[in-house]
Formats: sequence, structure tokens, C-alpha cells
Amino acid sequence: MSTIVVFSHLRWDFVFQRPQHLLSRLARHYPVLFVEEPVYDDGAPFMERSSPAPNVTVCRAHTPIHANGFHDDQLRLLQPMVAQLAPPGEEVVAWFYTPMALPLLQSLRPALVVYDCMDELASFRNPPKQLLQRESALLSIADLVFAGGPSLYEAKRHRHPNVHCFSSSVDVVHFQQALDRTRTHPQQDAIPHPRLGFYGVLDERFDPDLAGVVADAHPEWQIVLAGPVVKIDPERLPRRPNIHYLGQQPYAALPDLLAGWDVCLMPFAINEATRFISPTKVLEYMAAQLPIVSTPIADVANPYGHVVAIADTPDEFVAACEAALAQTSEQRRHMVDAMQAVVAATSWDNTAARMRELIDTAPPHTDRRATPRSLDAADDPAAASLRGSKVNTLRAHEPHVGTVVIGGGPTGLSAAYHLGADTLLLDRNEAVGGWCRSIEDNGFTFDHAGHIMFSNDPYVLKMYEVLLGDNVHWQNREAWIYSKGVHTRYPFQGALYGLPPKVVTECVMGAIEARYESAESRTAAAQAVDDCCADGTTDVCNTDRSVKGEVKNFEQFIYKVWGKGIAKHFAIPYNRKIWTVPLSEMETSWLGGRVPLPNLEEIIQGALEPSPKPLGPNARFGYPLKGGFQALMNGFLPHIKGKIELNADVVQVLPREHIVALRDGRRFRYDDLISTMPLPELIKAIGNEAPEEVRAAAKGLRHVSIRCVNIGIDRVATDKHWIYYPEDTIFHRIFVQGNASPGCNPPGGFGFTCEISYSPYKPLPVDGEALVARAIEDCRKVGMIQDGDTILAANQVDMPYAYVLYDHARARNVETCKAWLKQYDITLVGRYSEWEYYNSDHALLAGKRGADIVHAKRARAQKASSE
Repeated sequence: MSTIVVFSHLRWDFVFQRPQHLLSRLARHYPVLFVEEPVYDDGAPFMERSSPAPNVTVCRAHTPIHANGFHDDQLRLLQPMVAQLAPPGEEVVAWFYTPMALPLLQSLRPALVVYDCMDELASFRNPPKQLLQRESALLSIADLVFAGGPSLYEAKRHRHPNVHCFSSSVDVVHFQQALDRTRTHPQQDAIPHPRLGFYGVLDERFDPDLAGVVADAHPEWQIVLAGPVVKIDPERLPRRPNIHYLGQQPYAALPDLLAGWDVCLMPFAINEATRFISPTKVLEYMAAQLPIVSTPIADVANPYGHVVAIADTPDEFVAACEAALAQTSEQRRHMVDAMQAVVAATSWDNTAARMRELIDTAPPHTDRRATPRSLDAADDPAAASLRGSKVNTLRAHEPHVGTVVIGGGPTGLSAAYHLGADTLLLDRNEAVGGWCRSIEDNGFTFDHAGHIMFSNDPYVLKMYEVLLGDNVHWQNREAWIYSKGVHTRYPFQGALYGLPPKVVTECVMGAIEARYESAESRTAAAQAVDDCCADGTTDVCNTDRSVKGEVKNFEQFIYKVWGKGIAKHFAIPYNRKIWTVPLSEMETSWLGGRVPLPNLEEIIQGALEPSPKPLGPNARFGYPLKGGFQALMNGFLPHIKGKIELNADVVQVLPREHIVALRDGRRFRYDDLISTMPLPELIKAIGNEAPEEVRAAAKGLRHVSIRCVNIGIDRVATDKHWIYYPEDTIFHRIFVQGNASPGCNPPGGFGFTCEISYSPYKPLPVDGEALVARAIEDCRKVGMIQDGDTILAANQVDMPYAYVLYDHARARNVETCKAWLKQYDITLVGRYSEWEYYNSDHALLAGKRGADIVHAKRARAQKASSE
């Protein structure tokens, strides 16, 4: 007999609904193991088992990991426990309610995979980031897909060849108990009539404002709401004398509630979360033969619009409730007849029987048929391999690709752009762009941190033209610094005018001292210096002369370049803020190899009068008119000849076999691999195949993360493009998206991004909504937000890898990794793969360089073959 192993995001003792109805009936024919999401327990991990129904065992793992749900961090502990669930030799049917549990499938080696899609979970609030990707993978390996309603069926039927629509059903006998109107529920005994009731989960699918409108329209009506409050703030729920919250109710008590109601309500919000729902309660209300009023949910309006009153607006909803309460006996008789016809045509027993027939007659997959499993992995090498693997090995077909490019940021897109049709670009996100992606919120467009276009390279400038056409605006930079309560132009040392006199004096004298302390050093021609602040401030370092001076770390470099005044008032506090580590821990090779001498003429002139114009290589920059920086990334797509796979998370790289494996189980064999993924992540994906010294080197690479708080207000806050904040704000820079292009603002709105650096050495002081609140508070402190401004949008995006950290071990660690990878046809290009600081124009050239390496290798091979 087969055992059904179910993976569910819902707990068995939560609201009794589709999973419980179906599985308790299927348990008459198969043992059912119901695997819930794990719970936190600070002891050793273990699997708690209980039996809430005959032949049903609920399995709840306890782990010392705080991550919620079937999180990746839980998998290593869950996999061995799941592997022991079914008896040895037992054939397993794997049944999924959540795709997030898909990686656990490798522990079972099932004979059959069933996906019972009861909800579009990706539309719910705060879905896991891997959900869509894992659902795609689940659909690619499932044998049977059951859709929980007509809308879901339409959404899935083109994505799988064996999809069946099984709408929610009803236990008629149970709910017909409510026809005895003398039944009572103790919590509503004291509530007068008329009673208008709803039971179910109060989450983002519930419309609290509509419930408030109904209660306000008729204060004599009593609104009864029974169910748990989940994923929404309870404070959002309306509070009225005639609204009664009864909390979650047991399934057995629902007929008692219904028996005391006059009208059944379905006040669902019309949003993404309700687009595909097929509410079980509509049939349960019908079995109780009570009038029903619903918002226009697709799977209610069709096919039940002839029985259920469908109301599009709050006023229509109130009017429908009034009509329900005023029904004549003739109207009620017609309603009851229609309801009886509907419920007579369905039952959970029939639904479960039809599902069982499909399970028993589904053709077996011989490549995946369960084999006898031993409790001892040593007796089964295949099982041992699966338990140690990070990917689902089912259906491990390995199509061959000439070049695989990992990462769809600017570097990876450029590589694919410069390669041919035999190229596969893999990106883990839902859209290309990497950290150059843009998001939309309430009409605003925000980037992941501030990005601009500037370059002196003719090839890059031509690429901008090809990728964007006329969707670009070139403008003079307005970059400023806010310190000592005033704004001064960037760069700081060239625009001291307006600062307190004492600060100006300290900065000028410090620069003079720094200049003449090096007077005895042999001078040389100035050399361009890369960005010392990792955000486009190249010209802060570039001066008229430089020396061969020896400096041991970045902090010493700062004092030698600008002197102690500029170091004290800007360079040290700003760089400590962005880099998060003591500056003495950073080396200086990235700054050009020489020590620039301060340009005293510029410093003194900038102290005596306002700086008239922007200076530096990005004094004039470009930005897309529409679509945010994402538009530049999307510009690659029409020109890429190869294939692009999104939601494709590379979790394993096998260098000797030339194979990459995705989290969803797909594997690709390549001739050449171009990696733009963070170098530590690449080595982690290679695992123990990399030598210990390579793994140690990768772990030694340090980086800085960035959290962006995006804010939209109803007023133009500034005419500047970006502002640096060296002093006491949580953010180090604000990028003013709304000035980079007005197309990023909705009518009447103005958007900007607060960039906040963090790392293990400087964690975020607060997180979540508290971080947004702190950023808004500090924006008020520096004048970006004023009293009376309305916040139209506020969100945050996270960039775990943002800036590579140039510590003293970086060069050695990078070289150790690169030298080993080179022998396996793996080319590293881009900021995070080469572990170098690159601007976006550097990234485009790095992608071209990666493509050139592949072309040159193939040309050599072709030449050797012809000879």
C-alpha cells in the first residue's frame, strides 16, 4: 500500500478546510503522513507525531532554527527526518500544498508527485522569494496537478499536461445541522438579531473597511466575525458596538454559528490575494440554506451568481444585505431550491474518490519509481547521495550549452549580449538587472540604490545609445554634502565655502600641512584614482600631483591626501559610515598605487567663494527617462541571441563535469562558464570539490551590505541628485530618483532612496518597519521631509552583497580562488566575481571581456583542429 506524505503550509489544527477534508477521506485507503512546517525548539531537533484522525499522522519537526516555514536554513535538519517517515520499502506518493517544501522531495524518491494547488500563494502577503521558482520546478516534475477552482485551473492548465479542476466541496450532512434554528452558540447567545455573519481567516483577503461600512449603515445590525487574525494588524479591524469578534472556532461549532445567523457574509477584498480563491464557505453557507452576500470573487460569481448576491461596491453590498433580510417567503423558497441543487451535485467524498482514481491509475515514472530504502544510508548509495545533495536530482536531464552565464546583472547581460545563440543566461530573480533592477510602488519607480550612466569609453557610450535609444536624459550633476547643518557642493575639499569658519580653517591648514609634509618626496605625474568612497566620488582623490609615498592603510592614506581637517570633518566619518570597519583594516591598491597631493588652489578657492559648477568624471551623467535604471537592463533583451532563464537559482557547480545545477532540479552541461555571482557563493556552490585552501580563501572575502529605504512624498524636496551624510543619520547617502528622471515620479509625487550600509561589524540598529520609521525620522532631521509632507510610499530593498571590502587579505584570497577556477573553464567577470569595485560602465566592459575570453578560446581550438 502506498503512503501519502503531505507537505503543507497550513497546520492540521488550524481552520478545518480543504486539506483536512480530502486527506481524512483518503486516509481510509492510504496511510497519510501530514508534514507541517517546523517550529522552533532550542533543544536537539526531533519529529513530534500525533494522530488527529484515523490513519492520519501529523508530523511536526522541532528545530533550533528561528527561520519560518520550509526555509532553506531548515532543510539540512528536515531532510534526514523526512527520509525516515515512510517505512522501508513503502511506495510513497508525495503530495504538496506548498512548493516551498520541494527540496525535501529528494529525501523520499516518490513513485508519484501530486500538487494540490488550493491557493495562488505567491499572491498572498509577504510570499517567500523562492516561491514562484519552486512552483515552476514542482510543475515540471509533478505527475498530477489538482486546481482548487476554475480560476486556478485556467492559470495552471497551460503549465502542465495533467491538470484537473477540483473545486472546493462541502460536507452537507455536517452543515445541514444548522437547519435546526434552535441550535445555539454560547458566544453569540447574547447578541441580538438581525445577525450577519462571516467565519474564516481574517487576513489580507478580508476587507475590514467593508465590514465597517456595513456596521455603520445599520447600527441595529449585529456583525459577527469568527476566525483567527493572520498577517494583518488587528488594529486595522473596525471597532464598533455592533461588530463582534469571536476568534477561531472549531469545525464542529460552525453549524451552531450558522443556525443563529440571518445573512451570511463574504466581504472579501478585491486584490491579488483573492484573484484565484474558491472559498469553501460558499457551499457551507448554502447547505445551511441562508442568504449569502459576496463581493465579486470570480469563482463565486461564476458559477454561483444565480444563488449568491454579488455586490461590486460598498453601497451595493449594504443594499444586498437589506434585500436578504427583507426576503419574502416565495423568494426564500426559490433560493433554497437553488441551493439544494448546487450542494446535491458535490461532496468531499466524491471529490476524494475521483482524486484517488487518478492517483491509482497514473502511469508510473520508472526513472523515479521508489526503490527499497534502508534505514541505513550505507546500504543504499543512491539514498546517501540524495541526502547529501543540495538539489533535487529528479529528472536530471542535462541539456548541453556552449556557454552558461550565471547572473543577469549588467555584467552577465553584457556577456550574453556579446555571445552567440549557444548561450544560456541564468538569473535567480524574476527580472534581469541584478542590483540594477528597479521596483514600483504606488506609481513611484525606485532603483536598488543609486545608479547613473557616465563613462569616457567610446564603446560604452555607444552601448548606451544602442540599449536606450532616445529613452535617456543627460544632465549636469547636482551632488552635495550635508554637514554642520549646511549643504556644500561635492567634492568636499573643493567646496568648503559656507561651512563654519573654524571648520574651513582646520581643513585648509590641514591640507597645507599634508602638502608640505611630503615636500621632500619625489613628485611624479598625477595618476587617476579609483573611487575611494565606492559611490562615484572618484574626483575626491584626483588632484594635480602625486608622490610615491608609502601608506599602510586607507586611514593613513586619507590623512596624507587631504590632511587632518578634511579627514576629521568628512573623509574619516563618511568612509567609516559606508565601509563599516576601521579604515586601518583596508589597503590602498584600489586607489591607484600613488598618494595624490592635495590641490591647494582648488581647496582655497572653494573656501573663499561658492563652487560654481560640478567637477569630476561624472559631472555630467545620463539616466533613463522612463523605467528607472531597469530600462537600461531591459535594453539588452532584444539583442541577446541566446536563452534567458529567470527564477533560476544556481545552487551547485561541478567544475570537473562542467555542470551547473539549479535549486529546482534542472542541470545544464556547458563548455564554458562565465560567473558573475559573488565569488564566495560560487565556491560555496562548488562545495567540497574545491580544495580546503580555496574554500578558506573564499570565506575570508569580506563585503558590505546595503539596505535601501525608498520614500515617496507629495512635495519636491530638493533640486539635488544625491547627497552625502557624514554625520549622525542612519543613511550615508540619499539618491534622489525623482530628479534623476521625473518619469520615476507619479503625478504630485517625489521619490528618493536612503542608502544604509551594514555588515557583521556594524549591524542595522533596527529592522523592518522600525528601519523605515528611523529613515523617515532622520529625513525630517536633515530637512528632506518637512512637517505637512504626506508619505505616499515607503518600502525597503536589501542588497546583501553591495561593496567588496578591500582588506589586507583580499588580493591573496582572490588570487587563490581565481587560480584554481581557471583550470576548469570558469571565467570570473564583474564586481562580485572578480571581487573588485566596478561602476556600471566597468561592468559592461567586464561582460564584454568575458565574452572575448570565450571567443578567443574557441578560435584557438578551431585553429588547432584545422591544423
